[in-house]
Amino acid sequence: MPVRVIRTFPDPMLRQKARKVRGIDRSIGRLADDMMETMYAAYGMGLAAPQVGIPLRVVVLELEEDRVEVLINPEVVKRKGQRIVDEGCLSIPGYRGKVRRSEKVWVKGYNLQGRELKLRVEDLLAQALEHEIDHLNGVLYIDHLVEKGGLYRLEEEEGESKETPL
Repeated sequence: MPVRVIRTFPDPMLRQKARKVRGIDRSIGRLADDMMETMYAAYGMGLAAPQVGIPLRVVVLELEEDRVEVLINPEVVKRKGQRIVDEGCLSIPGYRGKVRRSEKVWVKGYNLQGRELKLRVEDLLAQALEHEIDHLNGVLYIDHLVEKGGLYRLEEEEGESKETPL
């Protein structure tokens, strides 16, 4: 299971709408395994296939410690509430910004065995699922910034993180 290169902004792959997976086979299983390894190596909690250069609707998401869910062709079917959260992305390293996300989301899709999955998640997991599904649609969190120019850069200085607005 190799660690794949994560595409970074402004790579045009990140702006493409991903294609539906038509059949779940070994190649999709290998892709999901590689995506999990890549996500863990980058200390992320979610990753979408376009971020590793594959324009397919596949997401891996760590729902809880040591429990990663693979979602094939996921889609948000319902949203509830709204909150403003601080968000970053493995494809825009070193930056964060305030975005508006749902408090709860209901998502449906399929697992690697082709069985339908229905998830109802809230707070951080809702944010992560919306974020990853956005990637499948060519949308980045910077498209949702609450304030224009609200992106800020994280800088490391003497072992501490320092925020620098852009």
